Amino acid sequence: MGAEQGSMIGSFLPLIILFAIFYFLIIRPQQKHQKAHKAMLDGLTKGDNIITTGGLIAVIVKTEEDFIKIKLNDDTIVKLDRAFVAKKVEAGEDA
Repeated sequence: MGAEQGSMIGSFLPLIILFAIFYFLIIRPQQKHQKAHKAMLDGLTKGDNIITTGGLIAVIVKTEEDFIKIKLNDDTIVKLDRAFVAKKVEAGEDA
């Protein structure tokens, strides 16, 4: 029985190694990116400059629980779902 068990582990070893490589190259970096994006969304405040996933550059007027109100120009204020904020643009950074 010992020899059979050793060959069974040996046959699964490449699969285990492949899963470990997949985890460290794809899953873990994606989780870190999602965590950083969530922290950025939670930290949005009035006056922050943002870029939406649609490519619009806007200024936050008011933050709400699920939505934010953004100003696109002097006259246009719209409500945007927080999930559609791509990134925050720091002052002085070109968008």
